Amino acid sequence: MRRARVTYQGAYHHVMNRGILGKNIFQKEESKKYFLTILKAAVHRIKILAYCIMDNHYHLILQNTSNKLTEFIKQINAQYGTYYRKSHGGRGYVFQDRYKSTLIQKDKYLRTALCYLLLNPVRAGIAKVPGRYKWTSMREYFTNRKGGITDKAEVEGIYRTNTGLIRYMESMEGKELEERHTRIGMVLGDEGFIEKAFELYERRGKRKGTRRQRISDYIFEPVEKVIKEFEKETDCRLKDINTTTWPGKRLRGMLLVRLKEEVGLKYGEILKMPLFKELKYNSMGELYRRAKEKN
Repeated sequence: MRRARVTYQGAYHHVMNRGILGKNIFQKEESKKYFLTILKAAVHRIKILAYCIMDNHYHLILQNTSNKLTEFIKQINAQYGTYYRKSHGGRGYVFQDRYKSTLIQKDKYLRTALCYLLLNPVRAGIAKVPGRYKWTSMREYFTNRKGGITDKAEVEGIYRTNTGLIRYMESMEGKELEERHTRIGMVLGDEGFIEKAFELYERRGKRKGTRRQRISDYIFEPVEKVIKEFEKETDCRLKDINTTTWPGKRLRGMLLVRLKEEVGLKYGEILKMPLFKELKYNSMGELYRRAKEKN
């Protein structure tokens, strides 16, 4: 009997799946393009931070924002499987039956995992630098390009600049991820994170079917409730915050952190709110990072 995958709402994962028997199921450019189309159509269900499509397998780093990690992977695999069989003929499985999933601790571990994924083409010897391989998310970061697949603002907030991203990747060349085999499966993180992840997973199982859980369990709260609590704690209504002043900017930053972490809103959704409307999408990651450091 297979053990259930350990995940919870808000968890970060490195997911990888190969073609059955190692077949090159993405060998043609049209195949890779179609898989990206599937990912783009499905991003409303889960947050994707990075991707890499090789000839016989794919890598994703994502955040389980919808608490439907398994369903998401099954959906994209099934859609691509149907396309592949129609294009190449044959019957049966297209992907390996069991995809690989590594639970990732945030901060330095997530930073390392993202670079490791982007370096896949370099390790495989098919590109000298990551940016030369067009089937990764490398070209989405630190550009004005819109309509991408990833939540690039979060990734940009991690590395701050394109130079920072490139230098960190250079420091990763030739290194392997220090993944650990644990009682909860593959993990990239420390011992404290493993214990906390297991607690969150166990609590999720016990409360399955209920709607409310604690914020510390990464179950998101309604935006109206978070705003109401924010106004009460700061004794300031949103419409009265003057963002041309330092105190106003600080309050806006505080709210940004809450909207992202407690409500689970994406930067594009936050920018639609009056308090944030004059900001640019590309600045949100840095604003979030600075506000989190001060809080």
